[in-house]
Amino acid sequence: MIQKPFFSIIIVCLNPGHKLGETLESITMQTCQDYEVVIKDGQSSDGVLEAWEKENSDSRIRVYKEKDKGIYDAMNQAVTKASGRFIYFLNCGDLFFDEKVLAKVREKVQSGTDRPQIIYGNIFETLTGQQVASNPHLDRFGCYRNVPCHQACFYEKDLLIRHPFEIKYRVRADYEQFLWCALEEQAQLTFMPATIAYYEGGGFSETAENRKRSAHEHKEIAERYMKAGELFKYRAILLLTLAPLRTRLAENAKTAAFYNRIKSILYKNRTE
Repeated sequence: MIQKPFFSIIIVCLNPGHKLGETLESITMQTCQDYEVVIKDGQSSDGVLEAWEKENSDSRIRVYKEKDKGIYDAMNQAVTKASGRFIYFLNCGDLFFDEKVLAKVREKVQSGTDRPQIIYGNIFETLTGQQVASNPHLDRFGCYRNVPCHQACFYEKDLLIRHPFEIKYRVRADYEQFLWCALEEQAQLTFMPATIAYYEGGGFSETAENRKRSAHEHKEIAERYMKAGELFKYRAILLLTLAPLRTRLAENAKTAAFYNRIKSILYKNRTE
């Protein structure tokens, strides 16, 4: 009987260039080697994968080349190829924060629970040069405001099999999937006070057009999982606490350090 890996690390790419090698190196440097890597390629034309495959001798790293309808469809396809207990998505250009990330996550996984688990932590945003802290207590309001990005999360595979990313959402499918896990499925959300990955940022979801799409999709998804009364309350709280201003502070390289420092202190106090 072939033993299945504990982690399946999924990379979706299209014409990845040199970034693929950097991302793979951050994986192979892990002290915990109980993983497989599933590379889902959308039929690249830059020749990088073909050159890499000629030199690769690691049987844990597998490449699948199939057409897809976008990043979330590619992620869904890759999940069906994965065999690990926990799934982690690492985009090309993103890197594990250090060589002990997988070991730390494995220690955090709880045994004996009958609820599917999501382990999540913080990320380091290279665009602003700052660590972005995740909310250690994701109650319903926390889920409305925002949830950890997928580079911060390790999902038990069953969650992604039973409820794949809905590809009609071009920007917020991971938000919808997380709300299903947290609010519908009542998954066990376990915060790990450690930095998971260097997150490149500045990609598809952060263009001006897709920021508008993101706001629209967030509204639609929140209304799907939350009642009108609580949504009114949450929106009022964000308005009174100057949420749009705080977002601008977080995204500006000159003010992000101060904002994230205060945010980290507040979140740390909540865990003590």
